[in-house]
Amino acid sequence: MRAVSWEDGACVLLDQRRLPAEETYLRLESSIAVARAIGDMVVRGAPAIGIAAAYGAALAYQEEGGDRAGGIQARLRTLLDARPTASNLKWAVTRVRAAAEAATGDLFDAALREACGIHAEDVAMNHAMGRLGADLIDAPCAVVTHCNAGALATGGFGTALGVIRQAYANGRIERVFAGETRPWQQGSRLTCWELARDGIPVTLLTDSAMGQMFRRERPRWLIVGADRIAANGDVANKIGTYALAVLARHHGAKVMVVAPHSTIDPVTPGGDSIPIEERSGDEIWAISGLPAGLPGALVKNPVFDVTPAECIDVIVTDRGLAQHPDCQKISWLLEDDAGDSEKLSS
Repeated sequence: MRAVSWEDGACVLLDQRRLPAEETYLRLESSIAVARAIGDMVVRGAPAIGIAAAYGAALAYQEEGGDRAGGIQARLRTLLDARPTASNLKWAVTRVRAAAEAATGDLFDAALREACGIHAEDVAMNHAMGRLGADLIDAPCAVVTHCNAGALATGGFGTALGVIRQAYANGRIERVFAGETRPWQQGSRLTCWELARDGIPVTLLTDSAMGQMFRRERPRWLIVGADRIAANGDVANKIGTYALAVLARHHGAKVMVVAPHSTIDPVTPGGDSIPIEERSGDEIWAISGLPAGLPGALVKNPVFDVTPAECIDVIVTDRGLAQHPDCQKISWLLEDDAGDSEKLSS
């Protein structure tokens, strides 16, 4: 399953707004079109956003005919501004820009090679994280996930769902509980769709039923992805993650965050410094059957929240594990010699 790909000179995106009712692919031939698709939630999930933005950056160099300044900078800025919270977007665009600027030949060719490399790396990182995370689940149990951190949110396989897929294959997961994830319903529309296609037992609940589920079902793990990890180990993820982490703590479940090292933002010191995207209140009114809203009633629609590091048992990355994350352990994950998954095992 590929949410994003490069085909015949264009970035091709699976329109996730239409899933699971229909599988529609959009062919995007300009950087502006890619930026618009990211902002409109055609593609979502931090790694997939980064890959799409990388292809968009390559298109920007093609459009500007190899110009190293002027128009190219404006096009790249439009991509960078498409969504503010996920760090993978800036990371990917910066990598593509650096590769193009270092090229002695055709800038577009260099940019596209880097974008394709980012995509291939993401798939490999997903499988590496799947193995590392699955090894932490030591007995058959039920787990909880939130939003969608699967193949649809990445280059393929998934981050949180990658761990779940691998652990289920290893006989260590009996059932997955997923919240619907309002207002875009990524849990019901996307996560349940992915897991059901793979034959993994999944039970859908309303977001407000998750507390009762924790009390009665006693899941062992909450396994989620991340859109940005701050230098101190605080994690920004889909709105509702923080509440689930608090529920997990109260009910004795562990919290696992699964994300590639590109999600770590060493410049952001802590969660309070992470920009939290707020989308239109129309999204809330629409699912309530009130597209015009109600006069006098205001809406706040933050789409991410921050889970403090002290609520997280382990962060799983392609470079290893950070158990009970803090500044030192997060810094280690960014070092060139990171990769020994046992180095931060406690």
